[in-house]
Amino acid sequence: MQTDQIEQLFTRADGQYLCARWGRPIVPVVFGVDDATLATVKGAIEAVVTLANHKMAETDPELGANLMVFFFQDWSELLEVPNLERLIDGLGPLVTRLRAADANQYRVFRFDEGNAIRAAFVFIRMDDALQQVPAQTLALSQAVQVILLWSDRAFSDRSALAVAGGATILRPEIGALIRAAYDPVLPAVATDPTHALRLGARIASLQ
Repeated sequence: MQTDQIEQLFTRADGQYLCARWGRPIVPVVFGVDDATLATVKGAIEAVVTLANHKMAETDPELGANLMVFFFQDWSELLEVPNLERLIDGLGPLVTRLRAADANQYRVFRFDEGNAIRAAFVFIRMDDALQQVPAQTLALSQAVQVILLWSDRAFSDRSALAVAGGATILRPEIGALIRAAYDPVLPAVATDPTHALRLGARIASLQ
């Protein structure tokens, strides 16, 4: 990937460059799916975490689970989840905005004192469009989008996934970028666009 392509993936709509990775092992929990889909979602998360050379754990000492994935049919269902309003500030107004926008997915991140990712909440409304997406594809897409704090515009014009030999896979250049972002020589959080140069150099060194 060219440096400007890397930079775009972490430059938000307001012009701010921000790349952050998880600062602790990931402990996922999935709500609203059957056992088969649960295994698919957790398998996709584990595959991406392994790709990043990061870690998973059985429990988070602070939160229990720090990656919560919710599948549902209507945004109003979130208002019925016990204690969710304690984890998501302004849950009621957020649900109102998402319903008005007819959104089918949304992600919320929480950060530690060093601004590395501490927790993430993934909300997936299974509308007609998403019901046509294979479970493995949907799970892999969500796993990729929570392994790093990407730009709010990342993947809007090109998916992080591709089809090869009839199977959906992570685009190799995105996989390489994820590995590079988790290299211990790089900071867990970066706000300077020159970080994209360092990511590019790490990609080259890891290949």
